[in-house]
Amino acid sequence: MEIRRAQKKDVEGILKLLVQVNMVHHVGRPDLFKGPTTKYSKEELNELILQDDKPIFVCVQDEEVLGHAFCVFQEHKGERLLEDCKTLYIDDICVDENRRGESVGKKLYSYVEEFAKKEGCHNITLNVWECNPGARAFYEKMGMGVQKTGMEKLL
Repeated sequence: MEIRRAQKKDVEGILKLLVQVNMVHHVGRPDLFKGPTTKYSKEELNELILQDDKPIFVCVQDEEVLGHAFCVFQEHKGERLLEDCKTLYIDDICVDENRRGESVGKKLYSYVEEFAKKEGCHNITLNVWECNPGARAFYEKMGMGVQKTGMEKLL
């Protein structure tokens, strides 16, 4: 098992995982998420892979993509309210549903955490949907805690 920056040869495997992520959200919140679809097209992924401010990491074994982590650098600098701060935001993280329980997620998250430290980040942030309690439990196990809470009222 190897974790590295995503490459163009990983795009098809990433697209399969993006469908899995979307379906978890679609099942939990069909009022918000269409299904089955992906967040990015093949062409968009090929471009996104090249962006250093939005690194994508994959966990691969024998060229098969077992998991991915889409990250985005966010920086607050010179703002009136917030302290100067560099954050690595995890926009999307997924482990293939057929490979869960093999520590792929833990290895992938740990890799991202070490990357963030090396890049001088103050913290790692992400959003987790309430309809995905397994993901929330995973992130808590990785040492994450609640930073803020988003709320809604359906009309």
